[in-house]
Amino acid sequence: TGGHIVGQNEPVPGRWTKGRLLVATPTLDDPHFARTVVLVLEHTGTGAAGVVLNRPGVDPVDTYPELAAWAAVASAPTVVFAGGPVQTDALIGLARMERGRSNDAVVEIVEGLASVDLARADEVMSAGVTALRIYRGYAGWSPGQLEAELASGSWMVLEASPTDAFSDQPRELWREVLRRQGGRLSWIAGAPEDLSNN
Repeated sequence: TGGHIVGQNEPVPGRWTKGRLLVATPTLDDPHFARTVVLVLEHTGTGAAGVVLNRPGVDPVDTYPELAAWAAVASAPTVVFAGGPVQTDALIGLARMERGRSNDAVVEIVEGLASVDLARADEVMSAGVTALRIYRGYAGWSPGQLEAELASGSWMVLEASPTDAFSDQPRELWREVLRRQGGRLSWIAGAPEDLSNN
């Protein structure tokens, strides 16, 4: 496992990042993505989409009437997370599932981790939800856009852990993911928020 930074001339095949993490490099200063960890849900020739895992919101899940069925299984902190700047009125659910249990209300991203149809709670629950997190909005890239950002060094592509999407300390996830890589990548975890202080 471990990390991989895509080089300037290295091709990135379609779907290469699906199910993996995009970890913002310290130099990525776009306020939407600075110090973010994004789980890629889809990556094809038509673009890519994912959710930011480490930006908890302030509104508890149980304050949304349409999410009442999910409040009891939501992972702590039990708030709706800011998943990204695209379609911020859309709610996206990620769930850790029991192995070998799925149905058409569940779309597996990687083994044991799926996006779920929040409007179909009974069917999703029957697939064996063991952890759940809800995101408002998502991160999206048009065709070729993510590949260009990877080539420019804006993101590190790292292997996801099954627990990343459900961390109980999501604000520490950027540093946590980098620390576990070992070697030079783990040094980046100590980079100051303002690189001019380094």
